[in-house]
Amino acid sequence: MISEVCLTYLNFRHIRGFSPNVRSIPPTIPFVKYASCYWGTHARRETSESVKSLALELLDGYDKHISSRMLLLHGMDKWEWPLDEEDSPRGFSGLHGASYFGCEEITVALLEVGKWDVQATDFNGNTAITWAARRGHSGVVRILLELGNVDPNTTDTKHGRTPLSWAADSNNEGVVRVLLERNDVDLNTVDTEYGRTPLSWAAESNNEGVVRMLLERNDIDPNIADTECGRTPLSWAAGNGHEVVVKMLLERKDVDPSIADTEYGQTPLSWAATGGHEAVVRMLLERKDVDPSVADTKDGQTPLSWAAENGHEAVVRMLLERNDVDPNRADIQYGRGPHVIPARGGGILAIVLGGCAHYGQTPLVWATEKSHEAVVRMLLERNDTNPNKADA
Repeated sequence: MISEVCLTYLNFRHIRGFSPNVRSIPPTIPFVKYASCYWGTHARRETSESVKSLALELLDGYDKHISSRMLLLHGMDKWEWPLDEEDSPRGFSGLHGASYFGCEEITVALLEVGKWDVQATDFNGNTAITWAARRGHSGVVRILLELGNVDPNTTDTKHGRTPLSWAADSNNEGVVRVLLERNDVDLNTVDTEYGRTPLSWAAESNNEGVVRMLLERNDIDPNIADTECGRTPLSWAAGNGHEVVVKMLLERKDVDPSIADTEYGQTPLSWAATGGHEAVVRMLLERKDVDPSVADTKDGQTPLSWAAENGHEAVVRMLLERNDVDPNRADIQYGRGPHVIPARGGGILAIVLGGCAHYGQTPLVWATEKSHEAVVRMLLERNDTNPNKADA
């Protein structure tokens, strides 16, 4: 009933008379925003023949109707401007609208008319299947794919992302499952904006179910690094502390756990240590092919250095339990030479920083400078820690 009321209102001649480029909602049509943004939500729950007829009337010439602009302006993510350079919903057709809302019966009715190009794109290069995938409407995605002439690997022109990329990032498991039923879906397509794969997006967003489905495919490459930062899916997951995703990735024999990014030169272990993600650090240290002392290429800091600087005591403890971790390795970006004197009353040693230099700040200096006393204590308990090591 609500959907019928909304559609009847939007089909009034008075409403149709407004330009789709209107800058703000005129005070004479206060209901237009709600009707535009939610008629499809109600229709998706229940579609009568009356609603279907009214929807077909509205969707014919949809990109020239004020409701398409209202929907895109108020229903889209705030970070993305959803209109073209002329503030118009140009090319956002009725089929796009039905796919956006996930109205399966209305989508079928539109396709039966036979006037819709299923590969037609809107102002940002989005096809109908792209909208359905972005919004998580697996039913509409299946309907479109069953037509046989819809390319599941089509990319939009603004971000260069496939339907699978959008669905993986948004954790739309149903859509991902439908897309993966197709043998012609390319799992390794990278977008043109950040150069990231669907697995990369899912791993960063901690979408465990999606990651699991993607990794079950033999034709997926789990080591593809993005082109913006050069980070692999494992790097993103480790840096964000996504334990389950990291575990799934490490269970793949073809995953390289030591690939450093190209922006900072940090390995997954380095990112995990920086964030203090204990469980992830533990999993990575259990791997024989992970070097716990490798330094990043930008600042020359090791995982121990990052953990010490940020006061991550548990991570520091795990790293210091390793015989192959050098507690004296200095970075290449900063530098101070520490001097140690006993604190009054015993207990922890007080560290007095020496003169500033340019290079060679050790984990001990980082911990001291940041006043992480427990970390300082752990470092000094190591017999091979040199408290007087100066800059290189």
